[in-house]
Amino acid sequence: MLGLAILLAFNLIGIWLQTSFHIPLPGNVIGLILFTIALFAKLIKLEWVETTANWFTGHMMLFFLPFVVGTMAFFPLIGGNWLSIGVGVMGSSVAVLLVTGFITSKMQRSQVKGHRMPTGANGQKTAEGGMK
Repeated sequence: MLGLAILLAFNLIGIWLQTSFHIPLPGNVIGLILFTIALFAKLIKLEWVETTANWFTGHMMLFFLPFVVGTMAFFPLIGGNWLSIGVGVMGSSVAVLLVTGFITSKMQRSQVKGHRMPTGANGQKTAEGGMK
């Protein structure tokens, strides 16, 4: 019960901050950021919220039900624009995959270039990294 109270308090604080200061982030995201800061600052112990967080994670599909039901109300609109929606989803997915692959390959190449074999006492390179 303590874990639920802590998570709910951070959620409500985030919503309050968002509405009070007109922050352009959702209140629950602000609450999550504050909660993460509190965890790293050791103000909140993980043991206090772990059971509740695991329960929420295990039942996550239940929390997406309102979203799915709400989407059903837009089926006529989705049906009329299925081609453009499909192309947009597939195109953006392919773009993300290509950019991620490109950046990863560039990072791997730069790491291989910058990686030097360790040298022994006499300056010879050794595969083990130790003295020869």
